[in-house]
Amino acid sequence: MTSPVDIAFRSGSGADAAECRGWFLPAAGAGATGDDGDGRRPCVVLAHGLGGTADSGLMPFAEAFAASGYHALVFDYRGFGRSDGGPRQVVSPARQQDDYRAAIAAAAARPDVDPERIVLWGCSLAGGHVMEVARGRDDVAAVIAMIPLVDGRAAALAAARQHTPASLLRATGSAVAAKAVTAAGRPEPLLPLVGPPGSAALLSLDGYEEAYTSVAGPTWRNEVGASIGTELGSFRPGRHAEDLAAVPVLVQIADLDRSAPPHASATAAFAARAEVRHYPGDHFDLFAGRPCHDRAVEHALHFLRRHVG
Repeated sequence: MTSPVDIAFRSGSGADAAECRGWFLPAAGAGATGDDGDGRRPCVVLAHGLGGTADSGLMPFAEAFAASGYHALVFDYRGFGRSDGGPRQVVSPARQQDDYRAAIAAAAARPDVDPERIVLWGCSLAGGHVMEVARGRDDVAAVIAMIPLVDGRAAALAAARQHTPASLLRATGSAVAAKAVTAAGRPEPLLPLVGPPGSAALLSLDGYEEAYTSVAGPTWRNEVGASIGTELGSFRPGRHAEDLAAVPVLVQIADLDRSAPPHASATAAFAARAEVRHYPGDHFDLFAGRPCHDRAVEHALHFLRRHVG
């Protein structure tokens, strides 16, 4: 397979604009007789979930797509990983969705990519992003939402059942205080993204620290802006899932998911008339080296062959 190529593209406007960076993986056999029309091929655009970076578990998916004949573009959001921009490590769903749109434009501008066959792939928080970004676009040929977070309120209720009242109170206080700090013009405080049970980390369920760090790459940092707790309650892309009924959608649900409630994913999938695949695992079990990874990749490729070509 051809080696990944460094890419960079601009996202945002004014003082908020910055370079997003990532890799472009050319499709195996690109330029061969099997290419459509003038030799252009579909391209899968991938980005990570909450606090993730392109080098933290995404490359095995991108490599599988490229090996099967699809270009793949994997990138970091502004403020994360190899991308420029600030504030660093602060999660803004709206900004990240704008970065996805900029990545689509960057992929479509490549001479070897068919601009009418762009596929959006997202996991966890990005599984919600791709559902939102695909709405109203005629250049998105398909959407793959893996372990998607589509309803922040449902996720908050799930967290309330799995954490002690003291932990929930501490997390809420940190998020509100972070908002107050940034409103006063000071840098947003950061908190650990993953940690052991009982810690102040955003993800502190048993086994999550080991699972996340097992796929973490060299640019990943175990910290995110503390205000994300106030953002997630209004993050509900599943409310508009019916707008995707004309687009082929694959929703991959981990039935034991403790972070992205499976029932919320299933409800959004039904509204989108999506193809649904279920896996007997938790939130991180679809990543490389985990028990459900191979099946998740197999199902994604089967979906693309039928709907994208």
